[in-house]
Amino acid sequence: MTRLVALVLLGLIPWISSVRGADSTLPHSEEVYQGWLKMYDLEFDEAHRIFGQWTQNHPADPLGPASDAAAYLFSELARLGALESELFVDDARFADRKKLQPNPQVRLHFTQQINQADHLADAALQKSPNDANALFAKSLTCGLRADYAALVDKQNLTALSLTKEGRPYGDKLLVVDPGAFDAYLGSGVENYLLSLKAAPLRILLRLTGSRIDHDKGLEQLRMTALHGYYLEPFAKLLLAVAALRDKKPEGAAELLRGLHDRFPNNGLYSVELDRISSKPK
Repeated sequence: MTRLVALVLLGLIPWISSVRGADSTLPHSEEVYQGWLKMYDLEFDEAHRIFGQWTQNHPADPLGPASDAAAYLFSELARLGALESELFVDDARFADRKKLQPNPQVRLHFTQQINQADHLADAALQKSPNDANALFAKSLTCGLRADYAALVDKQNLTALSLTKEGRPYGDKLLVVDPGAFDAYLGSGVENYLLSLKAAPLRILLRLTGSRIDHDKGLEQLRMTALHGYYLEPFAKLLLAVAALRDKKPEGAAELLRGLHDRFPNNGLYSVELDRISSKPK
């Protein structure tokens, strides 16, 4: 897989709304959600503080360390400039990019938090195999590991393997709770992203168990952008990237303006808006 696993392309809809977690029975923490919003706005110290407080108050909940791991990953991607949308729009630029130099302390903290989240989620699933919160945490940790492997370490086969590893947790979560719209993101990215590969590679990927369905992938990704909770802003960023790839700058600009208004400290949105406006019509 030539890209991340929860970070890359999507389909169109420039007017995506901001409905979150509609009709879901998955427990949603407003406190943890605020931490995710801080993370999207690049306020990583505050995000870590919120996630750390949640973990201290809820030591058996895997969502705290899983969210903290996400903040470590996003901070590293921001530091390394790995979220610039043109990186993903231009295949040649992505393939030829230089190997990044990750911060060893950030990697250590990321790994520790991921391992802790996995440990807590596994323990919860042993007690209750249908624990929606634990299923979500497992799907999230697999996606985060895959993102790190693809975007930081350039280990695309490892990322693909981790995507497949996380898939059963997302699938089961949607059976347990069809309103857990964040769970559509991983499968949607896999379906859509791999559908862009050359035909011979798509055949090989199918033989190895990958899911490749362009239209289904777009639909799944839209579900997260429309109704997701923690991952809704991230899905909208992916929609903007896909719109740019599909030569629909107006749709990308509308999405990016909405994200910029919500997260003014995140300069990525301003940079991409300026880039869109500077391109010949």
